[in-house]
Amino acid sequence: MVGIPSFGNAETIGFVVRAATAGMVQYFSDLKPILVNSDGGSPDDTPRVAISTESPAYIEKIILVSPRHKLQRISFTYQGLSGKGTAVRALFEVARELGVKAMVMVDSDLRSIAPEWIELLAGPILKGGYDFVAPLYSRYKYDGTITNAIAYPLTRALYGARIRQPIGGEFAISGDLVQRYLELDTFDDLTARFGIDVWMTHSALNEGFAVCQTRLGAKIHDPKDPGSDLGPMFRQVVGTILRLAGRYSDHWLPIKGSHDVPAYGFERVIEPPPLEVNTLRLLSEFHAGSLTLTDTWRHMLAPATVESVLELAVEAGALADAAGTKLGLGGDVASTTATTAEMAEAVSAFHFPDDLWARVMYDLVVAARAASAPGATGPGLETLVASLVPIYFGRVGSFVIENRNIPTDAAEERVERQAREFELLKPYLIERWNAETPVVTAS
Repeated sequence: MVGIPSFGNAETIGFVVRAATAGMVQYFSDLKPILVNSDGGSPDDTPRVAISTESPAYIEKIILVSPRHKLQRISFTYQGLSGKGTAVRALFEVARELGVKAMVMVDSDLRSIAPEWIELLAGPILKGGYDFVAPLYSRYKYDGTITNAIAYPLTRALYGARIRQPIGGEFAISGDLVQRYLELDTFDDLTARFGIDVWMTHSALNEGFAVCQTRLGAKIHDPKDPGSDLGPMFRQVVGTILRLAGRYSDHWLPIKGSHDVPAYGFERVIEPPPLEVNTLRLLSEFHAGSLTLTDTWRHMLAPATVESVLELAVEAGALADAAGTKLGLGGDVASTTATTAEMAEAVSAFHFPDDLWARVMYDLVVAARAASAPGATGPGLETLVASLVPIYFGRVGSFVIENRNIPTDAAEERVERQAREFELLKPYLIERWNAETPVVTAS
């Protein structure tokens, strides 16, 4: 089964359907193929396009394969809280009722999907006995900043698994894991929205299922400047990570170091499309956050951590102002037409250390536990995650500056360096977690 969650994707879902159905028929002709679209009540023709896009006969003609079983397509409007996670959970329920051997999930706005993606995702389950398959993509050095700065290093350090894209969007799940997902009581409002991808990844790891990765090449989608298009995704992804860290602490506390996760498929050398980032905005937002969020930061960060962060925020503001003047922007850094490289060069003195960022995230893990404790009266989890955003901007700005003059493959080593720092500092997290009196206090 291929499942496609959607909302308002009439212009793109047809291409995804063509590639997915061709992949099912071409690579798994002996199995019963079904494509299921779980739609959120699209105002356009998304469900109709999902069902009517080119006949199975056309698919068979272009791939020269005659399947043993007729290809089926279903589209329905899911019920419940609006969000990707709710759409995916509805797909799980369909998969359980059908008794599928493997369920592949792909986003409805992909421009780079090819039929072989279906084999690359489902193959490890149907041929290798794995239960969960995460994607491995070639991504531009500034794309996927939530993954690079938070989801990947935390997944690796907490659970010891080097899953490079824990929120990648494309996954495959065995029938056994589908059943387990529907039994878990950790599916909440955050998971029902954009928290679903990391929830699937971390739940599979913590529930003892066999996990691997698959090489899909470049993911071509609509990458966004992290300083202007963050939206609710950040809060929902990070909030889900923190809630699951609290739930599965008995699992991750004893884990030391990390191990490679098996990767399926050939290495693909593909240059992903570039992305422009407004570095001055990132630094300006970091500084602006320090002016209004200092009290909250003192609740969620250890004293030494918060003092270092505040010093960096002052530096970031001064550098951004000076760069804006140099580039002739005045105070309007949001509307600059300067390139990423020009802006990064203008603030090249700014540096947010790897170890400080790791301590920020580990302090947040501890603070999230305190915020979720019965009777807690300090800042809630949502407030804590929202207050992380300006600090995250500072860290991303530093990453862009540091990697401005190197190619994407070289920048990947900087991501790995940061992940190793998270591993090295895990004893700091464990010490704080096990402390009798946490630093976080009620207001």
